[in-house]
Amino acid sequence: MDSLSLYLWFPMLLFITPALYLYTRLANNLPPTPFPALPIIGHLYLLKKPLHKTLSSLSKKYGPVFYLRYGSRRILVVSSPAAAEECFTKNDIIFANRPNLLFGKHIGNNFTSVVWSGYGDHWRNLRKICSLEIFSSHRLQKLSFIRVEEVKSMVKHLFKFSGGGLQAVEMNMRPVFFELMFNVLTRMIAEKRYYGEESEKSEEAKQFQVIMNETARLASLTDMGDFGPVLRWFWFKDLENKFVELSKKRDEFMQNLIDEFRGSGNKGNSRTLIQILLDLHEAEPDYYKDDVIKSLMQTLIQAGVSTSVDTLEWAMSLLLNNPEMLHKAQNEIDNVVGKDGLISESHLVELPYLHHIIKETLRMFPVVRFLIPHESSKECTVGGFYVPCGTMLLVDVKAIQNDPKIWEDPEMFRPERFQEGNVGFGWMPFGSGRRKCPGEGLATRVDILALGALIQCFNWDRISEEMVDMTEGHGLFGPKVVPLRAKCGARPSMISLLSEI
Repeated sequence: MDSLSLYLWFPMLLFITPALYLYTRLANNLPPTPFPALPIIGHLYLLKKPLHKTLSSLSKKYGPVFYLRYGSRRILVVSSPAAAEECFTKNDIIFANRPNLLFGKHIGNNFTSVVWSGYGDHWRNLRKICSLEIFSSHRLQKLSFIRVEEVKSMVKHLFKFSGGGLQAVEMNMRPVFFELMFNVLTRMIAEKRYYGEESEKSEEAKQFQVIMNETARLASLTDMGDFGPVLRWFWFKDLENKFVELSKKRDEFMQNLIDEFRGSGNKGNSRTLIQILLDLHEAEPDYYKDDVIKSLMQTLIQAGVSTSVDTLEWAMSLLLNNPEMLHKAQNEIDNVVGKDGLISESHLVELPYLHHIIKETLRMFPVVRFLIPHESSKECTVGGFYVPCGTMLLVDVKAIQNDPKIWEDPEMFRPERFQEGNVGFGWMPFGSGRRKCPGEGLATRVDILALGALIQCFNWDRISEEMVDMTEGHGLFGPKVVPLRAKCGARPSMISLLSEI
């Protein structure tokens, strides 16, 4: 082909390529999608950190339902309550599967955990155990003494650290929240307490804290997951090796816990998670193997600790930046609980403002910016658009819960907005549908109880006149970049009670 022919064909190609692209999309009624999708990498060139801001900007341009191709993976991004409702009601079964991602393979025990397992008999069985044996109202009520005792221990530690008086001292709050949640969950699992005066297991807890931090770090590196076999080999080979190493550490920690429990010759006086699962193992040894037991324990600790730690840290940060709301919550607790006893779970039903604070915190800073990815098991329609089988679904819960079309002044911390009651699919930090987080009840109880005790017993202030830094980290999870430090001093009216705990 001579130079003249090339000169004539080039502008034709510039016209034909987008025209063909547009025709293909319209003919198949696919959702709006950025142009171009490059060979092999698709829309990966659009991927910039922080990911949630990139997708939010694309949503503003292409609408609340749009389509991406990351390598060989098809992705549907949803950022409106109406579209989310359609996914988790009409198409709930279709989107009940999980995509094949590195995180699910190595952290989800090769896609066998309750979080990452495909939709089927195995998942239904795990979900049944969670619903009936671990997170049922009866089980949570029966184990409420653990939460109460650990919250008392936290308050006692803070009072002792402050010198037992009114003098305010500076505290790093994240370790406080971590120790609380880790003790709550390990006592539920195996009657083991890792932190506190009577504990000698803090080194093991620190080891698992390192494991959880590494898990969150690797998850943030994958962002949208692996994007196909070719790109995985080039981009994720080293990352997968790190996942393999991390998986071995997690497995070893949990296996030691099981072996220690078996070796003690005593399954305890209460129905712990390990006891429940070992009883199931005796009944069905071929199914309830150690891998299943470890998977459930890993999921409970990893998800339960990190999510509540982040929620409590964000909640305290928001209250410190809005002291009038902190005082309002304090007055509510004083009126309901009084000053002669510590807040308990029986009081929580009478403390609506405290509930609203947690809900507003989860609205502004959901612990996962996108719900754990789903995948379509067959073709369907969302928002009137065709969605092929095998499409990964990302629900941008951060965008939905901070959308000014849904929420008035969404950037403002206003717990009162939840007085109006149900907000439907405009608020779903725990997900929705069949794959909704089964631990919502436990998380809500312990978060509200812990926050209430801190507000009831202590006066809080920022460490300086500057507002608390509210910068969010990168990745799918949303912890604070700068850990919270705050001034903590016992309230004069609570010193007598605190001295007796």
